[in-house]
Amino acid sequence: MTTTVMANYSYGEDCYQEIPKVLKSYGIHRVALIGGKRALAATEKEVREILSKAGIETTGSFVYGVDSTQTNIDKLVAKPAVQEADAIFGFGGGRALDTTKMVAKELDKPTFTFPTICSNCSAGTAIAVVYKDDHSVLRYGYPNSPLHIFINTRVIAQAPSKYFWAGIGDGISKAPEVEHAVAEAKKKGLLELPHTATLGHAVALSSKDAFYYYGKQGLEDVKNKRPSKAVEEIALDIVVSTGYASNLVNQPDFYYNSCHAHAFYNGTTAIQRQGEYLHGVVVSYGVLVLHAYFEETDELERVAQFNKELGLPTTLKELGLTQADVPKIVQVALTTNEYKNTPFDGEKFAKAILAVDQLGQKLA
Repeated sequence: MTTTVMANYSYGEDCYQEIPKVLKSYGIHRVALIGGKRALAATEKEVREILSKAGIETTGSFVYGVDSTQTNIDKLVAKPAVQEADAIFGFGGGRALDTTKMVAKELDKPTFTFPTICSNCSAGTAIAVVYKDDHSVLRYGYPNSPLHIFINTRVIAQAPSKYFWAGIGDGISKAPEVEHAVAEAKKKGLLELPHTATLGHAVALSSKDAFYYYGKQGLEDVKNKRPSKAVEEIALDIVVSTGYASNLVNQPDFYYNSCHAHAFYNGTTAIQRQGEYLHGVVVSYGVLVLHAYFEETDELERVAQFNKELGLPTTLKELGLTQADVPKIVQVALTTNEYKNTPFDGEKFAKAILAVDQLGQKLA
């Protein structure tokens, strides 16, 4: 028997008011808070007041660190205040929430997530990226899905816009990556897509249009600290739609969650360079690599124009990379989980990376 847990969610500017009602249904009386420094500064006071009025104890509050490393996970697991809690609240973006989910997994406790930025779908997924202390990728972890997500659009709109920007870049990868991973599995002899994967495939495809329809306006609204319909639609698309899709297509018996775009991202983590290159920003270039690899010229040009319009990268230079880095990127990409599940030709992959760079230079 297989059980697939999908996080429930509350959204809107006042969704934190729903916390007591949600916790009551699970019989939770004590919670520990884990998150990023800025995330906790933006939300902890409000959440603590709501918990206190409801008679729910906060056992402790901890800044997770700056990366979802096994070292940080181990430190938090060892905290008595975390061990004593009935559940763990996670606040922040992908790395903070991945850390929280892995801590909860090791302590066998439920997780409730509070995405304060929308840089990726981590708030709703049963997957986490665990990094080495040097910030290169160590492994994927497979925690339980959060039980509930509190998507506060007021908090998200007030956060630095670069995270929302990166979330759009990551979000546009879901539909094409799942679509191609499924197609490649069928080429290899898959006769029938299981129900869970079929549902995940459909959800992934349903997430696609909102990014292109609401993305530009949503980003503009976040830059102006303004919660809006566009912010809400993009936030739900990133956290819920792509999060649900990830959970459904990432199962013990199959993996159709990501392929070429994330293989490119993981490959770039092996290149030491100056500057900040957020996950979703790099992945957005990887989406272009995917379309170039499969020679989908119309889609490649469409997405490249979208990236250009939003300031997402279309050249290696914008990622602090050069053509000389491509062999190393490909070498690492060929060791990834994405390659294992959806193999691709390394030489062709390298040519696709370079083809995107050439297209991007023409658009400059």
